[in-house]
Amino acid sequence: MNERTTMGGKPVFTVPARTVINFDSGFREKGLCDGPTFSAGTSCTGSCSYCYVPAQMLKQTAWLRAHGVEGRHEDVVIRRENAVEIARAQLESHSEEDRRRRKVIYGSPLADVAGNMELVRETVEICKVILERTQWDIRLLSKSNLLPKVAELISKGGECLGHWARTRMLFGVSTGTQCDRVGKAIERGTALVSKRVRSLHWLQHEGYRTFGMICPSLPVADYQGFARDMWKAIRGDRCERVFAEVMNLRGASFTNTVLALRTAGLTLPAERLERVSRDREAWEEYARETFLAHATCYDGTKLRFLQYVTDDTAAWWEGHRKHGAVPL
Repeated sequence: MNERTTMGGKPVFTVPARTVINFDSGFREKGLCDGPTFSAGTSCTGSCSYCYVPAQMLKQTAWLRAHGVEGRHEDVVIRRENAVEIARAQLESHSEEDRRRRKVIYGSPLADVAGNMELVRETVEICKVILERTQWDIRLLSKSNLLPKVAELISKGGECLGHWARTRMLFGVSTGTQCDRVGKAIERGTALVSKRVRSLHWLQHEGYRTFGMICPSLPVADYQGFARDMWKAIRGDRCERVFAEVMNLRGASFTNTVLALRTAGLTLPAERLERVSRDREAWEEYARETFLAHATCYDGTKLRFLQYVTDDTAAWWEGHRKHGAVPL
């Protein structure tokens, strides 16, 4: 463990790492980046019932145990040792030609970039390295309300960094629901959704580039109303792009989320989710209705609706690419 032994009530483990930047990730397919991503950790300060990372990290369980990590992945915080220095070294040894290309790097596919102020400061230093050594834009996504702190700290780094913070950084917060009670039930240890939205508004007011992330959204009674309300909440006209996604069948995501909703006394949302989780056709209908509702609020150049498809459903989603569908 490192000097700080807990974050958000979870034990913290720091493990050795060879990389922080992945120069060619699968997140290109989602449109979140042009290939590069960075992750300074592999487990968050928060715990989301639908999180896919524990399933993704199963192959590393033995390696993590060998390096002192104890407990379930979702119950601990795992950080990468010397993350800033590793990112710097990776970029300095990376192709200069590629560093001079205009592209987008995404942070973070594994752990929240702004879970608390300690992580904010780490993210700031990594972003400074990227801004100073590349021509890349940086897309940051968080379930916290601390992205304004990232923007402010980078802007205070000097005239160039202040300019780049507004021209080369894109800030977004996860807003799959507007209901703080629902958000609190399925996203433990994160900022209230209402606080995240206010932080997004602050960034927009101060002239920073923003994007929307309506993900994951649950089944609802009125999809058109949900889409309109989310457009208003994130100020869709001020977002450069809006990504959206329904709840996906990853590991125990449905089971865990239904249980979290029921435990919080949210019976109706739990029943709706349980129904679509048992019926593949109902799940597909829920995904299509959610997409079509969002497509009435944004044109196809702004909306990026991420949908995992099967052989039976791929043709329908491919046919809606021009309206913002992104079949995966």
